Amino acid sequence: MATKVYIVYYSMYGHVKKLAEEIKKGAASVEGVEAKLWQVPETLHEEVLGKMGAPSKSSDVPIIQPSELAEADGLIFGFPTRFGMMAAQFKAFLDATGGLWRAQQLAGKPAGIFYSTGSQGGGQETTPLTAITQLVHHGMIFVPIGYTFGAGMFEMDEVKGGTPYGAGTYAGDGSRQPSELELAQAFHQGKYIASIAKKLKGCA
Repeated sequence: MATKVYIVYYSMYGHVKKLAEEIKKGAASVEGVEAKLWQVPETLHEEVLGKMGAPSKSSDVPIIQPSELAEADGLIFGFPTRFGMMAAQFKAFLDATGGLWRAQQLAGKPAGIFYSTGSQGGGQETTPLTAITQLVHHGMIFVPIGYTFGAGMFEMDEVKGGTPYGAGTYAGDGSRQPSELELAQAFHQGKYIASIAKKLKGCA
């Protein structure tokens, strides 16, 4: 039976979505792994999103319900930052997982985190660090990428998002898109966490 890895994200302007797509490719590159993209529900009205210049959400990526998280063998959560923490849309989704918590249905599942920030001092470390509390209360196993990405972790000649906590990108004023190096780190994260999820499932 295939190891199921769910990449669950919220993306307002598309930066996190691009990372998610690359993470899915990385996870799917592991033999025996079935990777799937999911979006969390939007909490803002269309009128508000229009005023913010946010594009329409991808119709080809399904909206996940909290109960569906329990089907996964591994989870990778992605979101933009808001003042150094995860966006409210993703927090609202996690706030609705009380039923899973009561039944401990996510306990023991490996989980990773990826993110987007507006600037270099905008939360590349505080965003995943504060998000870990959500995993802890569910008993999930946080899987950081550490320095397994190798030389790419030490790049100093170009601006690069991402930390040992997980893949990341800088959105800037919105015009900057994830760089090739950031996308490569995202692919690596997907492959790395999928490999661990597969190993853990094999030991169950």
